[in-house]
This record gives sequence, structure tokens and C-alpha cells, in this order.
Amino acid sequence: MTKQERATVVINTLKEYYPQIPVPLNHKDPYTLLIAVLLSAQCTDVRVNQITPLLFAKADNPQDMVKLSVEKIKEIIRPCGLSPMKSKGIHGLSEILIEKHNGEVPQSFEALEALPAVGHKTASVVMSQAFGVPAFPVDTHIHRLMYRWNLSNGKSVQQTEKDAKAIFPRELWNDLHLQIIWYGREYSPARGWNLEKDIITQTIGRKSVIEDYFKNKKASFQKETRLK
Repeated sequence: MTKQERATVVINTLKEYYPQIPVPLNHKDPYTLLIAVLLSAQCTDVRVNQITPLLFAKADNPQDMVKLSVEKIKEIIRPCGLSPMKSKGIHGLSEILIEKHNGEVPQSFEALEALPAVGHKTASVVMSQAFGVPAFPVDTHIHRLMYRWNLSNGKSVQQTEKDAKAIFPRELWNDLHLQIIWYGREYSPARGWNLEKDIITQTIGRKSVIEDYFKNKKASFQKETRLK
């Protein structure tokens, strides 16, 4: 099977599994999405969705956010982790949005990535989900699955993004990156992975990954047998 044929299997399967695509982070506009994505670094979306209502009840726009102290923001967002860095980033980017962008989230990768604590992945999520600009944000799920599906070599997230953009049609990027995330969570996780439930990897998976899966499964079975 060629790489393009494998990509077609991914597209068709994910379209069947996720005809309606839920957005992982709750938000109401580009600003609240930007803050939610920033908070999601090394934190689960579930936890972020628990914390953002508390933060946004006090400040859901740049003007109100700068009225809060960095310390107050840090206190609210502490459960998301990395709160010292994230609180400074949230306060700092809110000031810049007011000073340079009339309080609005800019609609360009360059301007977004110039904001404090905003990297390429965060900018890509905002551009795709808030403004509908084709982008392919790569998180741990996408990075893992692109390797499992033999569509990328797994050397870096930058390479994975480049490979994804090269093989998937541009008009599908915004849907596909979300569909792959949901599929990775539900059917092809890093831990507790059950290949029998993972139809895409069964069909197009990298040979070495599948061999390792069965090797580890056999070793686990043998270990359990010895312990009985």
C-alpha cells in the first residue's frame, strides 16, 4: 500500500467515525480559545475545561484580564500546571492585544507567535479553529499516530506537521487534525492500547509497531502466567 493509499484509508475511516467533530476546548470567541489553548500545554483538555469557567467568570477579554494581577491569574489556573509561566503569558499577551491589536486576537501566524507564551502549535489551533485558516496543529496524539500509520518518521513534531500537510489535502487539515486527536484518545492511545479496537493501525500500521505490540502483549501474558 502506498503512502497516499494509507492516507486515503485514514481520511475515509475518520470521516465515518467522526462525521460531526466536537471541539476539545470550550470557548466562545478567539480570545477565550487562545487562553484555553495556552493553558492546555502539558495539561488535559478535561482539566482546562474545568478551570477556564473560573478564570473567564472574572475575565473573558483582554481588558478585564489585565485588571487581574499575575498572582491572581496564577492562583486560578494553578491546577493546569506551569502556572507561573502561563499566568505571565496570559497577562502579557492581553496587554499586547490591547496596545497593538485594538483588543482583538490577530489573524496571522506571525502576530500570534509574537505573543508571550504562544508557540506555533497554539497559533495553529487558533488560526484553524477560530478563523478557519487551514493549519495542522500537531499534538502528542497526532505525532504518535502519524508514526504508527507509517505516514511520518516520528523524528520531530515539526517533521510530522510537514508530512501531514504534504499528504493530506489542504481543505481537510482543520477537520483531520481534530479527528485524529479524537481517534488517538479513543482507539489508539499511548497507554492501554488495544490493537483489536484500532482498525486504522490494523489496516495500515507500521510493521515494526505492530510486531512490537504483539511482542509486548506476549511478554505481559507470560509474566502474568508465571505470577499465577
